[in-house]
Amino acid sequence: MNITQEKTGDLNAVVTVKISPDDYQEKVNKAIKEQAKKAKIPGFRPGMVPPSHIKKMYGKSILVDEINTLLSDTVNNYLQQNNIEILGQPLPKEDDSQFNWDFNDEFVFNYELGLAPEINVEFTSKDKLTQYVVKADKETLDARIKNIRRSYGKMTNPEVVEAGDVIFGEFVQLDQHNEVLEGGINVTSSLRLEIVSDEKVQKSLIGLKKGDVVEAFDLVNAVNDNTQIVKILKLDEENPIIPQTKFKLTVKNINRLEEADLNQEFFDKLFGEGAVTTEAEFVAKITEEVESMMAQDADRKLAADLYQYGASKADMQLPDDFLKRWLKMTNKELTDEELEKGYDDFAKNLRWTLVENKIIKDNSIEIKYEDVLEAAKQRLDAQFRMYSPQALTEEQLSQYAVQFLQTKENANRIFDEVKAQKVFDFLKTVITLDKKEIDYVKFQELA
Repeated sequence: MNITQEKTGDLNAVVTVKISPDDYQEKVNKAIKEQAKKAKIPGFRPGMVPPSHIKKMYGKSILVDEINTLLSDTVNNYLQQNNIEILGQPLPKEDDSQFNWDFNDEFVFNYELGLAPEINVEFTSKDKLTQYVVKADKETLDARIKNIRRSYGKMTNPEVVEAGDVIFGEFVQLDQHNEVLEGGINVTSSLRLEIVSDEKVQKSLIGLKKGDVVEAFDLVNAVNDNTQIVKILKLDEENPIIPQTKFKLTVKNINRLEEADLNQEFFDKLFGEGAVTTEAEFVAKITEEVESMMAQDADRKLAADLYQYGASKADMQLPDDFLKRWLKMTNKELTDEELEKGYDDFAKNLRWTLVENKIIKDNSIEIKYEDVLEAAKQRLDAQFRMYSPQALTEEQLSQYAVQFLQTKENANRIFDEVKAQKVFDFLKTVITLDKKEIDYVKFQELA
């Protein structure tokens, strides 16, 4: 067997593999004999089918399989032994070679390679990024406290509508003359005042009492949200027809979620008995919780900024034509238009991946199975908590995580996330981070 490489450009090469009968005949004959032992063919006893018969029936397909296996192993070993870093996978080169697939043929195969560029990107203390320290502003803090108090509050039915209440009423569709539309919509449903986007209309609803009637209520324009309209009017969700006429609204009841009192019973429910005893301690706890979540948002912002900054530094050339052909070959449904539209983002991500890999290699950063398992557990724990307030036991969580990682796509995704986090954590110790305090409202504007 002979294998050679010819550079066809700075980042392109062609590998030529020449295979002679001595390279494959023994493997093919062995495969034929093994097939003969397993074959079940009428007229022959099990295990007694002559190899010559198998060769006659299936010889060419066995030859093709063995040659392909030999090719794959040969090319992969050649790349590893010669430390050739490639992008994508070797692509069979289109040529005019035709094989008879006889058992004494010599075969010549050519593969195109896209070579990885040299990575000369370095990060030092001269590289600077802003690390935001997000502080809970009064508006955000008040909203969070209100939501918590409402979550532990109780439902009441007051006589008069106030801001934030829910009107439970009958909605009867009217025609263009504001008369009851025969066969029109007639539903009893709930309308939350907070989803009424028209402030003037919202103010007009405040003060209504049980039994009051709004003769021509423009529900569609008042809410201005088709998703909410569909829910209120109980329309077909898959193919809703939004009415363009007004409604007669009759108030049947008023629902109000009263906020829980800031007392010891409430504090104990939230934090455990005696952990918090004053309103000031309560506010401090909520502030800590909110700013902890904001710190995660700030970390995501820093990671995104670091990616953008690093990707701009990693402006190395890529074998673009080769990569586009490889993407087309490995994604049969990818159109030329989709390829051109998405290639720049693909190339940007690929450059950053090359930089990440170099950082991990140069700094001996380890990614252990335990790291991946722990990340999977955190992911699953967050998902389960969305549907159940009761946390899983550590044993249950570990079992689910192991099962989750048995799927190759899941394992690869979590591995990539762990790798990105480790590179991010490392770079935070290398570059200069200028810390800057900022209110949450202003921080959101940066996103």
